[in-house]
Amino acid sequence: MNFIQEQLAGAGMGALMTVYASNVIMVALIAAVCVLANFVTKKFVLSAIVRMINSKHNRFKWDKVLLEKKVFHKLSHLVPAIIIYATAFMFPIYQIFIEKVASAYMIVATIIVLNALLDAFDAIYRSFEISKVRPIKGYIQVVKIVLFIVGGIVVISSLIGQNPLFILSGLGALSAVLMLIFKDSILGLVAGIQLSSNDMVRVGDWIEMPNYNADGDVIDITLNTVKVMNFDKTITMIPSYALISDSFRNWRGMQAAGGRRIKRSVNIDTGSIVFCTDEMIAEFKKIHYLSDYIQARMSEINAYNLEHRINRESKVNGRQLTNIGVFREYVQQYLRHHPKIHQSMTLIVRQLAPEENGLPLEIYAFSSDTAWAVYESVQADIFDHIFAVAPVFGLRIFQNPTGHDIAGAAGSAGKSEENGGEVEESEVG
Repeated sequence: MNFIQEQLAGAGMGALMTVYASNVIMVALIAAVCVLANFVTKKFVLSAIVRMINSKHNRFKWDKVLLEKKVFHKLSHLVPAIIIYATAFMFPIYQIFIEKVASAYMIVATIIVLNALLDAFDAIYRSFEISKVRPIKGYIQVVKIVLFIVGGIVVISSLIGQNPLFILSGLGALSAVLMLIFKDSILGLVAGIQLSSNDMVRVGDWIEMPNYNADGDVIDITLNTVKVMNFDKTITMIPSYALISDSFRNWRGMQAAGGRRIKRSVNIDTGSIVFCTDEMIAEFKKIHYLSDYIQARMSEINAYNLEHRINRESKVNGRQLTNIGVFREYVQQYLRHHPKIHQSMTLIVRQLAPEENGLPLEIYAFSSDTAWAVYESVQADIFDHIFAVAPVFGLRIFQNPTGHDIAGAAGSAGKSEENGGEVEESEVG
């Protein structure tokens, strides 16, 4: 500064103009140095760091995340601020103001760098499987809120020249307002801690929450919301505390068990249930799944009836096979040999209470694949087979009369009347 003023004074410039001109020249020089330092930092230093990180010899992956989150780029903004702060003494009149502004800028830049570091830490943590069990995004958001609040207080205290504790003491009166403003965040923080500690929900879980029309996979857990992608590809935002206060269904247990439940019944027309005749038993013996069963059951029944001297002239007496009982055993064996049914889980073919729609025969089993499309295919395949094979056992699947049935019955009745009329006319003739 003294050198510049001497040169300007030697050029014949007045004292007042010398001061102003020297200040302008000095500001221009400092600005040029800042631009040059920023250019050198980004062009050479950052380029060298990028080359080192992207080098084939670099076996670390975390530094690539830091580069992706632009931590080093944001750190470079501190260089011009440091230069300005260091040269503030050259302007004694404005030194305090320049130092305050430079300090505030450095604090803001530091907060931005720390924010990027937190994002990088979250990304690194997500690369581990534990992140699905114990997500920390909500906690990181809490840290960010605290960081920005503390940073804002420090910036304000730096600009007004007051101790940060003085400002913090004044916030006590605003605690009620802050509680109201950050109500959802506080509730979300408490809910996030409970969800994580109790392992209630993870990223990737299939949850169902009818109150919020949510039925799909959890794709993100934040401080305030749990993001669910429904199966129709819409996204539902559920407040984190709602998962604590309301009930929801988590299908993780089903996915972890490796079996998805099939629980569906088919209604049998009770008018088609009969005792098995000898011809029916002979046909049933030809069925692969029933040959051993029929032989064992017939031996048992014949031995019982012979032992108790049952009169076989009436089928009501003694023990007899029924077509519904044989059919139930067939379905049981069919499921036992089905490649897509989980054989180590519950497998039951049972009768429910008869009702006006017939006798429900319920299939209770588990598919070995929990994928939705495969599960539906397996279930449809099983009931396709049941509907097709029921007539072989002399059974009818119950179905309410349709228009086709009524039209067929009316047509049959009309033909009967016509035939009856012709017979009467022929007899009269």
